[in-house]
Amino acid sequence: MLTQAPKGTKDWYGKEMLLRRKVEAMARELCNNYNINEIATPVFEHTELFLRGVGETTDVVQKEMYTFDDKGGRSITLKPEGTASAVRAFLQNTMYADIQPTKLFYFTPAFRYENPQAGRFRQHHQFGIEFFGSHEPQAEIELITLLTEFIDQLGLKETKLHLNSIGCPECRKEYNKVLMAYFDQNKDKFCTTCKDRMNKNPLRVLDCKDPNCSELVKGAPKTIDYLDEECKTHFEKLKSLLSSLNIDYVINPNIVRGLDYYTKTVFEFVDKDGFTLCGGGRYDKLVGEIGKNDIPAVGFGIGIERILLFLQNEGIDLNVEKPVDIYVGVLGDNVVDKSYEIVKMLRNNNIKTETDFLGRSVKAQMKYANKLGALFTVIIGENEINENKVTVKEMATGEQTELTIEALIDFMKKQKENIQ
Repeated sequence: MLTQAPKGTKDWYGKEMLLRRKVEAMARELCNNYNINEIATPVFEHTELFLRGVGETTDVVQKEMYTFDDKGGRSITLKPEGTASAVRAFLQNTMYADIQPTKLFYFTPAFRYENPQAGRFRQHHQFGIEFFGSHEPQAEIELITLLTEFIDQLGLKETKLHLNSIGCPECRKEYNKVLMAYFDQNKDKFCTTCKDRMNKNPLRVLDCKDPNCSELVKGAPKTIDYLDEECKTHFEKLKSLLSSLNIDYVINPNIVRGLDYYTKTVFEFVDKDGFTLCGGGRYDKLVGEIGKNDIPAVGFGIGIERILLFLQNEGIDLNVEKPVDIYVGVLGDNVVDKSYEIVKMLRNNNIKTETDFLGRSVKAQMKYANKLGALFTVIIGENEINENKVTVKEMATGEQTELTIEALIDFMKKQKENIQ
């Protein structure tokens, strides 16, 4: 057990870690272009935040949260998703008092006690954005446009926007009546969980993953057929904006999302096999549920592990492994100090440099440099130090260039510029 990570967790290292950092860097750059500021919230919060924010009828709250009492007897929960914490931070830090809107992005670990699945672990990592302060569908457009651009930059070709509206609490009252009448026809055939949900939040039944329940709800009434005038107008404006931006979408009435806080717009980006990359939507009542006043908001979450899985499925290589620019070989113990001075000078000029730490022979060092994929090598010995000259070898061609030690820096900077 000492050498085995807990079920549903993993270690990040090597190429996969580089890939994760590359994806995060791409997301950060996009958020910067969209003038969205980063926020970091605690890994754990008071349990009540998720009971009120995520919803007591959700699978997340009922089955999946990591909850414990701390030494002070307070109920604490490891963060199962990012939105509730962002809302809490928005309220606690009185961001609502600033000129609106407030746009926040984050990278956060999230914890859910569930069976590990492709692209989803008990500890996974989310990239999310929350947009506070706008009732207008332009807020959804801001996030959908960013996601579309992000997906394009990743090179994913098989992912498409699926869209639905689940209305507001007012128009959902009428819809819930019709939905319950539909469920009553086959009430005894639903799973135990769904039977319980019908009385608390019938919309959640549509999200059940049980194959039998999924089959039973196929002919259920659609939320978009029961929208009131305001919700219908909002949805039509959103669709019109998407069309004007040439963003393709599919109306999918089965999208309701698995969290209770959504209102009006819900969306997912889905591949050709129906596998979800990310999801989000509008939540105009959540801020009021956690705090005092309703403030409109929209957001999304996308799993980093899920992104990597989609890249793998489409055979996309983001080319994250950068070779060592130069390997500095060491010939003799008496030049170790001087050779490391040269290594430090190279690194201070943003040149990716490696050297020997194991006392290898020159032949073994060159073999290691080749394994690293070093673009250039140089050997530092007594003669090089005494004569202030080194011979740089380009590994791909075998071409050699004699330089002073001082000129080595400028030579490598120029070579790096040419490669980039």
